[in-house]
Amino acid sequence: MGKSKTKNQKKARVEADHVAEEAYSTVPHSFVFHRGQVGKNVGQLIQDMRTVMQPYTAESLRVRKKNVLKDFVAMAGPLGVTHFMIFSKTDNSVNMRLARLPKGPTLNFRVLKYSLIKDVVSSQKKHRMHEQQFTHHPLIILSNFGVDGMHIKLMSTMFQNMFPSINVQKVNLNNIKRCVLFTYDPTSQEIQFRHYSLKVVPVGMSRGVKKLMQEKFPNMSKFEDISELLIKGTNLSESEAEPDGEDNITELPQLYSGRGNIASQKSAVRLTEIGPRMTLQLIKIQEGMGDGNVLYHSTISKTEEEIQEILERKEAQLKEKEERRKHQEQNVAKKKEQRAEHKKKSLEGIKKKTSEADEDSEVEDPGMQDGQTADVQSDDDEEYYRQAVGQEPDEDMFPRAKKRKLAPGSSSKEFKAPKRKRPTGQHGDKPGKEPQGKRWKKSREGEKAFGQKRKPAGKAFGFKKQGDRENKFGGKKKFGGNKNKDKSFKSKNPKGSSGFKKKAGERKQGFKQRKGKG
Repeated sequence: MGKSKTKNQKKARVEADHVAEEAYSTVPHSFVFHRGQVGKNVGQLIQDMRTVMQPYTAESLRVRKKNVLKDFVAMAGPLGVTHFMIFSKTDNSVNMRLARLPKGPTLNFRVLKYSLIKDVVSSQKKHRMHEQQFTHHPLIILSNFGVDGMHIKLMSTMFQNMFPSINVQKVNLNNIKRCVLFTYDPTSQEIQFRHYSLKVVPVGMSRGVKKLMQEKFPNMSKFEDISELLIKGTNLSESEAEPDGEDNITELPQLYSGRGNIASQKSAVRLTEIGPRMTLQLIKIQEGMGDGNVLYHSTISKTEEEIQEILERKEAQLKEKEERRKHQEQNVAKKKEQRAEHKKKSLEGIKKKTSEADEDSEVEDPGMQDGQTADVQSDDDEEYYRQAVGQEPDEDMFPRAKKRKLAPGSSSKEFKAPKRKRPTGQHGDKPGKEPQGKRWKKSREGEKAFGQKRKPAGKAFGFKKQGDRENKFGGKKKFGGNKNKDKSFKSKNPKGSSGFKKKAGERKQGFKQRKGKG
């Protein structure tokens, strides 16, 4: 097992992480995306430009159709994004916009020509591009941007600020593996964009020794002595020919990765293009995120009077916009007050309706104790007339109907009848007569009406007259003897015999009441 880290080592690691976070937050970050339909080739160009801007860009940024520019601006603040590179395509050209967040300016370019990485790499016999080159930001080089002009200075400043700045005294040369070149042509007013891979090789030794230093042994079958390899360096292919000259040879200030690259020794810097490449032309410069005043236009020139008129018109639009915003805020506040007032009135109406429903309810509370009477409020036509009109009705306007009070402990379900509109002539009032209050539904034949005793339709089983108390069921006399000659108890046997079979030896008698049992 390895040794655990000491307290000082842990503290140093935490401090290093903190410094790295601060350094990462201070460098510029970018979003590269498109607006509208751009096609397959321009989409690949966007991916190539994200590769150029690595590692301080959103490499896997996804853009949806419903996204607008405000969405990207809203996300740029928390993520620390400082620049936007926006591509769009029209029927005639491909356009590119460079915007500085959050307040601009915005530079509009027209892409006259472009080549993708795959096109540049396929045109070379031997290319140098690997993943380690994209772990650090590239070195930016500006050429011919010293021409007078406000738009030229603004362009150079924008290009410089897109990439992290380099401290010449503290920079580590081993981190510089790529470079981006911007070249301005004053005659055609075009900007050439190139992306190169950087390589440093030692100079001042023969090509054969270089191959030995790189562990590539040449073919020495034609040599008579090994000194010929060090002096002549023959049998080398044409692709290994050295294109070095005075323009690319320099003295290294520090040790550089690679065999033979020693500090204070001369080495050659070689560039290999890895793409993409673009030819740009500046169209205009605007304030803000593309919605401000036009600071520069390549094709349209205006006088001072026209510029002043545009500024006044812009100020008027801003004032009108501010007034509309204030008016809208007032309307929103007014609608909120109306909504609150309406809600208050609705709640009061609901409470009032609930209280009226409680007062008008005639249903007795089933949970009431014995001895309590239900508070029944009349809801007949007279009460409704008083509440609606505010006057007492005439005596002959509504007939009076007596209300039946509920007995304590009784349920309203026994007598409550459904309210139905019955036609005249059918269990109701006769035609031509006024209704006399509320009536109960007429009982059917044989049914018991409310408040009346049920009368038997015929002689029931064991029925006797009211005065004949001694012959009731359960009396001393026998039930079902010979004296009981009720027709309803006669047998239906055609022979006239009894309907009950008698066992042998059973006495002729009815059912007697057992003693001792009530």
